[in-house]
Amino acid sequence: MTYESPEAADDRLAARLAPALALLAAVGETGHVTRAAEQLGIPQPTASRRLAALSDLVGAPLVLPSGRGIRLTRTGRTLAAASGRALGALATAAREVREEIDPASGRVVLGFLHLLGRTLVPSLIRRFRERNPGVRFSLAQGSRQDMLRALREGDIDLVFVAPMPLGDPDLAGRPLADQELVLAVPPGHRLAGRARVRAAELEGEELVTLEHGYGLRQITDDLCAAAGFEPRIAFEGQESETVRGLVAAGLGVAVLPSTDPGLAAPPRTDPGLGAPARTDPGPGAPARTDPTPAVAGVVEVPLSPPLFRTIGACWVAGERLTPAARAFRDHACAAPLDLGPGFRPPTVPGTPD
Repeated sequence: MTYESPEAADDRLAARLAPALALLAAVGETGHVTRAAEQLGIPQPTASRRLAALSDLVGAPLVLPSGRGIRLTRTGRTLAAASGRALGALATAAREVREEIDPASGRVVLGFLHLLGRTLVPSLIRRFRERNPGVRFSLAQGSRQDMLRALREGDIDLVFVAPMPLGDPDLAGRPLADQELVLAVPPGHRLAGRARVRAAELEGEELVTLEHGYGLRQITDDLCAAAGFEPRIAFEGQESETVRGLVAAGLGVAVLPSTDPGLAAPPRTDPGLGAPARTDPGPGAPARTDPTPAVAGVVEVPLSPPLFRTIGACWVAGERLTPAARAFRDHACAAPLDLGPGFRPPTVPGTPD
């Protein structure tokens, strides 16, 4: 008798199950043999015979009657879930193959922080589509944490986040722009008339900020920790504009991206590659002598020293991007960018792919 290892037996069973992946996934999705057969374009008796044969092959029933339909057994649910994942991987491969043949008609799944949807992302996409009108975009927005998780799980091709995940060996990236962060206060606040404010002066202030998982929250917490105090968080939100509105209502102060084009300073070389936000104004920085009422009900006061965050494009290191996603990445990372208010060219280099 020839001995077969458990691993070899598993491989042989998987090979025999492979032709039925679509049927198992369809049954799991519809919960009905007839609907699954219609979805696949095969006769219902054929689908029933194949399910029976699969049950015999596995050695356990995959479906059981349930009312006018069926329900998957635990064994069936396990195989149906695996079939769905396998078909998803095959669909991704088929998409890549199609785009290899005609990259001008591909699709880019792009994730980015909410605030970047105001100027930076629309500008990049508009300029890219002028030369690549057939490329389609699927856009996802969320927190830095959510965007990076979706990137690692393969749900997103490319993300624009801040700060960049410079210490993550699984991700590669290139900086797109630096963005100045300022203190947003309501008119009449004790700091509203200041030309600049130090982080230490925020001790005891009620802060309005984003929830944990957002890059801006990380920067705010780090800023307060470096100044030697624990922040007093009055409100937590999920969008910068909501935070700005709460500040305008007099419910606290916040560290937010600048909306004033006069605040961004020229860059200089920054040797600190790991800093998520930097405080270098650079030579030639404009001297600020007054706060800026950039948005109705909110006064923007520059921090001292000035504080910047780097917005970067990130992707999975060593993983091959589809041609369309690769072309858009290269377009986004090419200089010069159409920088909006509060942005300046980046000073931190990227990480290797």
